[in-house]
Amino acid sequence: MSTRRQFSLAARSLLAASLVLAAFIGTTGYALERAFEQWAYSVLRERLQSVLYSFLARTDTSVRGEVLIPELLPEPRLDRPGSGLYASVYAENFRWESPSALDRDLPFEDALKPGEISFKGPIKTRVGGVYMLSMGVLFEARSPSGKDVRVTMNVGENQSSVRRQIGAFRETMWVVLGGLGLLLLLFQALLLVWSLRPLRAVARDLAQVERGEAEQLSGSYPMELSALTRGLNDFIKSEREHLRRYRNTLGDLAHSLKTPLAVMRGLFENEHDARRLHDGGLEQIVRMDEIVAYQLARAAKSGHQTYAAPLPILKHAEEIALMLEKVYARKGAVAEFEVDARSVFHGDKGDLMELMGNLLDNAFKWCKGRVLLTAEPLGLPKARRPGLLLRVEDDGPGIPDDKISEVLKRGVRGDERVQGHGIGLSIIGDIVSSYDGELKVSRSAQLGGAQFEVRLPPLGG
Repeated sequence: MSTRRQFSLAARSLLAASLVLAAFIGTTGYALERAFEQWAYSVLRERLQSVLYSFLARTDTSVRGEVLIPELLPEPRLDRPGSGLYASVYAENFRWESPSALDRDLPFEDALKPGEISFKGPIKTRVGGVYMLSMGVLFEARSPSGKDVRVTMNVGENQSSVRRQIGAFRETMWVVLGGLGLLLLLFQALLLVWSLRPLRAVARDLAQVERGEAEQLSGSYPMELSALTRGLNDFIKSEREHLRRYRNTLGDLAHSLKTPLAVMRGLFENEHDARRLHDGGLEQIVRMDEIVAYQLARAAKSGHQTYAAPLPILKHAEEIALMLEKVYARKGAVAEFEVDARSVFHGDKGDLMELMGNLLDNAFKWCKGRVLLTAEPLGLPKARRPGLLLRVEDDGPGIPDDKISEVLKRGVRGDERVQGHGIGLSIIGDIVSSYDGELKVSRSAQLGGAQFEVRLPPLGG
């Protein structure tokens, strides 16, 4: 089955940035173009209004009520045909159009009320779109016997001039925005190369770990990658711990089987009594079976898990204690708990059950009637993952001080351990060691018997 090749983070980021930038530039360009167009037409109206007012100021009426057009027009373009700027004056029995408007058939207003203003456009004509500004004006009579003159004045301009302005602006704007977009993309690419450099450093350092050239990720990484590198280092450490446990277990198994195998070999070579050969061989087989079961139990422990859900202590402790109270019912032993509700174990459930099971079983075995389990979190509230303190005490005879170091010594065969503190304690030691914890054996100040204290450190701060 073929796998589809995935884009790199840099390619994805650059593609996303390009799409966002294109959308932004497109939206910005459209908005700027619309704004400039509105501004250009607003300027056009203001220009037409200025020409109209200037033309109005120079226009007058005679005593007889005739409209007097100024010889010098306010805008030279009005005298030039085809200039694109037009003007007209309409009154009763009077019609005047600027030389520039002759033969253009422009739709001038001819009957606006005094004070009425009209702005239209673009009006389609045979010379193209035209914007027209018109205003009605009342000239008062020059003599008592005369009458007022109502005049409609028009000023118009072709749309082409505005379109040329808009076209020039559009061309310049898109050149500037396009160039700016390319510069931003280049800057984004350089920024991505710089930003992703720590990830490449992590990959390079991880490759060195895989090749055996480094023990862990030890580079200087940004804050955002610190949690990732810590997790990777914890994982690497966990895997190495697993490997160490397997190697130790195999070594211990091989070492432990040497003696019973040597005994059996001696029996077969030197013993001629069938009954004694049978009993001796069976004894060694049973012993080897116990050794293999023990070593396999140790190897089966999953050890430190870097990522694990928190397991409540009280719930599992009560389950184990209830079972042990039934096992040691003749003794009448009971378990007492002083467990902080925040006490949790971050690891494999089997490890927790094995740890507390062996501690409590040993306490029940040697107590007179009382067993006390204490649990509380370590490293609150600063720790990223809190640690754990487990303490199991009993009111039994305890362990002599001169035997404590012997009990904690690794590699001692089961039959060489201090009485009552056998292979279970070795398993406890391996589990605690796999979680970078500490196991202490002492005398209980409260109950007077043995006290086993396990400290599992918090993670992070």
